[in-house]
Amino acid sequence: FEDVPNGLKALSVVPAAGLAQIVAFAGFIELAVNKPTGEPGNFGKGFLGLGNVGLNVAIQDPDVRLKKLKAEISNGRLAMVAIIGMFFQDGLTGSAWGDWATYTDSPLRAFESELGVQAPVGFWDPAGFTSDGNAENFARRRQTELKHGRVSMLATMGY
Repeated sequence: FEDVPNGLKALSVVPAAGLAQIVAFAGFIELAVNKPTGEPGNFGKGFLGLGNVGLNVAIQDPDVRLKKLKAEISNGRLAMVAIIGMFFQDGLTGSAWGDWATYTDSPLRAFESELGVQAPVGFWDPAGFTSDGNAENFARRRQTELKHGRVSMLATMGY
């Protein structure tokens, strides 16, 4: 599997017959195995789907079922946002797990070698003040940062 790329590029090396098998298997599960039992998302398989292997692990307590359903919905929503972020990162860097060092087109890279850039976050500008790449504005903000830092250090000594 060393010749198979990571992320979305992996789809480009899957043979057409392999993709057809994946679609056929997913279709079989959806149409033949998972039969709705009334409420949305409940296929009568019990907790963690263990009903498929013959274990009766259905959650009987309605309060516990409601709590677990709410957690599943919340986690599912978070996962949907996360996977879109991973797709975006994969498109920028070529890896969903991201090596941002390979993304050199970012305007934030203009200040990556400046004094004050520290691990683990590297150049940190969450408000995007330096997104224009203007070196003069960067120097002025760095000077302001140093002044504020010095005043704050003196203030903590005298507090």
